[in-house]
Amino acid sequence: MAAEIFDRVREIADARGVPGSEVLEQALILGTADLWENTILRKYVDDELSREEAIKLAGFETVQRADRETAAVEEDVNWDLNA
Repeated sequence: MAAEIFDRVREIADARGVPGSEVLEQALILGTADLWENTILRKYVDDELSREEAIKLAGFETVQRADRETAAVEEDVNWDLNA
């Protein structure tokens, strides 16, 4: 796994013409942002965080998308239960 990641970092760095350290820095920033958003949305969906707080932390559009996705899953489950 580590070798595969190293190869990907090198290929990205070569394609962009930047040092591997810059690719790793960007990956860390993007990965952390994604993990943060997922954590906030999980807490929101699990009723551990209010909608207002989730919007403050993750943004309106992100919370709105989570609401749509949650409603779609609930609709599918209800359909399955009544089929």
